[in-house]
Amino acid sequence: MSGAAQRGFARSPALPVAVLLGVTPALAAAQFRAMALAVTIGFALAIAAHWRNHRRLPWPRPSAPALISAALIGWALIAALWSAEARHGVGTALGLGALLVLATMTARALEDDDAAHVARIGKVLLPGLTLGIALLAFDQASGNLFRLAVRGFPEWSERITFGLKPAVAILALLLPLLLMVPGLPRAVVGAVLAAGVAVAIWLPGESAMIATIVGLGTALAARLAPRMAAQLMAAGLGLLFLAAPLLFAAVLSRGPDLSVLPQSAAHRVLIWDFVVERIAERPVLGWGMDASRSLPGYRDGFDDRRLDHFGLTSPEERVAYGQQSAQLPLHPHNAALHIWLETGLVGAVLAAALLAALALALGAVPAITAAGLGVLVSGLVTGWLSFGVWQPWWVATLMLAAVALAALRRSPTR
Repeated sequence: MSGAAQRGFARSPALPVAVLLGVTPALAAAQFRAMALAVTIGFALAIAAHWRNHRRLPWPRPSAPALISAALIGWALIAALWSAEARHGVGTALGLGALLVLATMTARALEDDDAAHVARIGKVLLPGLTLGIALLAFDQASGNLFRLAVRGFPEWSERITFGLKPAVAILALLLPLLLMVPGLPRAVVGAVLAAGVAVAIWLPGESAMIATIVGLGTALAARLAPRMAAQLMAAGLGLLFLAAPLLFAAVLSRGPDLSVLPQSAAHRVLIWDFVVERIAERPVLGWGMDASRSLPGYRDGFDDRRLDHFGLTSPEERVAYGQQSAQLPLHPHNAALHIWLETGLVGAVLAAALLAALALALGAVPAITAAGLGVLVSGLVTGWLSFGVWQPWWVATLMLAAVALAALRRSPTR
């Protein structure tokens, strides 16, 4: 690249986005909660670069996913009015709105940027993912030496190992993007993807492992019939989100035996059963934004009736779930139930519409359809099994993946 081109890239909005995307896997391995701040800074620098080059702000173009996202966040802000955590709910909704504005402005800044500069964003994925996978493998093999070093070598605790699960979830979200970067040797791409799957299987966190495998599997399968896959995904994901409380209620009412599951998995099912009952009490408007933090009975252990229903009858299980576990620790660990619980039917309809709009938007751009659907499904699997739907670090990572997809669609297809 010529000196002039190098200087042009140094002033380009693509540079901070490329740096952000490149360091994300390693940053996730070090401290996943830093993603919210890192994404905010990266997007702000991209917008500032656009202003420096054009002397105007990159106001976003209207799109169905962006407008529906804004409507969902707006409804969440309204739903804070009847929440027991109204102040916290308002703050969460405003923070999500700020992330959405930054992400859509960054996408517009990249749209106005030189195509050669934007194409360089994809080039950082391979080294970034390789480094992130290597750090995760080293941390697991060394007894979390890397994560302990980042924290100044405190005394080891289970929370140190727990941080690997969100790191793998972020890895799972980014791996499908590698399939759409042009000019990479297939053997190298295959090796990195295989290493990512191997690390996800090796490290703790079943949900992150499932997200990695299902996300990549979706991306590869969708290449056979991209448009049909996008249309089926739009209908299926939307309906699945809307029907979530009924589906969970139908399965859980039969009382599946949870004694055969690991404690963390059994606890999650018990949480879902508790949440489904609370959704039924306020199905239209929900309990309010962030009300999961203080729902009536959320701190209590599970009573004997519920434990009997799920076959958790041993003395050890009575203690583990009846005395040492909360019915709702912070959030429902399921995106659909979380949105239903706090924002009711209105929020669920908007969320289902958002999923459908995202799938259809991906289907409209063949260059990104397969990889984009892989990212979408990976994020949905993680949201269906793990983190709170409003957690800033997770929403920021989703926004980064969306901006990366918007940028990569301008590159030639692999």
